[in-house]
Amino acid sequence: MSTIIVTGTDTGIGKTVFSAGLTRALGATYWKPVQSGLDEATDSETVAHLSGRPVLPEAYRLQLPASPHLSAEAEGVEINLARLAPPPVEGPLVIEGAGGLMVPLTRQHLFLDVIAGWKAPVVLVARTSLGTINHSLLSLTALRSMGCTVAGVAFVGDEMADSRRTIAEMGQVRDLGRLPFLADLTPDALVAAFKAIDVAAIRESL
Repeated sequence: MSTIIVTGTDTGIGKTVFSAGLTRALGATYWKPVQSGLDEATDSETVAHLSGRPVLPEAYRLQLPASPHLSAEAEGVEINLARLAPPPVEGPLVIEGAGGLMVPLTRQHLFLDVIAGWKAPVVLVARTSLGTINHSLLSLTALRSMGCTVAGVAFVGDEMADSRRTIAEMGQVRDLGRLPFLADLTPDALVAAFKAIDVAAIRESL
């Protein structure tokens, strides 16, 4: 099974939209193992709509829109890391993490611990706005400290060429391209915008 992990430098930066575009571009199956917050459309529902590809059910669906450890505690649920093993699928599998790397799943384990255990290449999604250099370089350092293979960094937002260059050079990582903010977020608009992403480089990492 070919698996690619999509994680982010923070929450709410466009990681799910990127995951939808990548899932469609790879002809993959999508899986978000832990979903916190069910009041609005879930990430899985968004990806299903935008990608038109198969979406696997979450291992944990938690009501509270908060860190998974807190959401789970609010419902009296204990997240069992054994349930977060990637399920077998035919073809590529895109796994989207929850928030950033240091998001706690339990009081003892971070999402980074699980990502490292999956032993699959990681795409780091970063915003282009102020603070992204710091957040991106810290995230890259954390991934590599756990032995993770980084396929590259994909950016979301308005163009900030110097920030992208600085992250790629100082982080010694491939710039996979940039997705702009899409005012009209439709499947066709995402397909068109995703042409700016180096999907071939991501395929090489699988």
